[in-house]
Amino acid sequence: MQASFKIIGVVGRSQQSGLREVLQQLVALLEARGLEVVLEDRLREVLPEHGQRLATRDEIGQETDLIIVVGGDGSLLSAARTLAKYETPVLGVNRGRLGFLTDITPDEMAREIPPVLEGNFERESRFLLDADVRRDGVVVGRADALNDVVVNSGTSAQMIEFELYINDTFVYRQRADGLIVSTPTGSTAYSLSGGGPIMHPTLDAMLLVPMFPHALSSRPIVVDGDSQIRVDILERNRIHPPVTCDGQVNMTARPGDSVHISKKPHRLTLLHPVGHSFYASCRDKLHWGDALVN
Repeated sequence: MQASFKIIGVVGRSQQSGLREVLQQLVALLEARGLEVVLEDRLREVLPEHGQRLATRDEIGQETDLIIVVGGDGSLLSAARTLAKYETPVLGVNRGRLGFLTDITPDEMAREIPPVLEGNFERESRFLLDADVRRDGVVVGRADALNDVVVNSGTSAQMIEFELYINDTFVYRQRADGLIVSTPTGSTAYSLSGGGPIMHPTLDAMLLVPMFPHALSSRPIVVDGDSQIRVDILERNRIHPPVTCDGQVNMTARPGDSVHISKKPHRLTLLHPVGHSFYASCRDKLHWGDALVN
């Protein structure tokens, strides 16, 4: 496969320790191949004498052929919500912990990135979620998520009571700490800790996981990816439940509000080195089979 990458955008969080050295190595690697490098403007303090053009994330999404995110999965989640609409492919260099989305380590950059630049890579398409909070039929908050949208009771020790509708069909009334609505990408994140199943990232499905439900019979539900999800916060609630997207963007609902969740029209394109395996990532990150090792 012949690549046509000429302008490479580099984005990340400037607060990461050790980021300067990784960025210096990455920029040197890219420029040695005659590629133009555009740095996210927030990285100017990390490389004050860099010499590359600076741009916002939106400008990078519009103007580059490939975007390399340096950081953990949280960095990629944050970048994905901005970059997906530009359909520019994204490659992740992991400076975090698990790294389900950012699968190249800094030590592997010199070996793994050049083949990708030459067109030898595996491509994945991941969908995101749109979420909005409506009050008396008026949208009062809107955000999007690559992993999950969570309606929860926040720091309160109280449960919240809500009704779940899928495609305008009533599903149940629930008392719980909240509800996680996850993409397949997010099935290895917060949803997993709530007892949800792991879903292969290519599935066109959404996962609904109740958080500590009062009814012991309540279990996760997997629904079609094009489903329209509505969570009605009942009037009798005394708290204002937060609605959180990817654990990074927060909105606040009130009793009587409804939260609407659906698939975004734009998808994120992720690139991986050849040989990438979701199951290998699960074995590595989730330590599958460790108990069998003597």
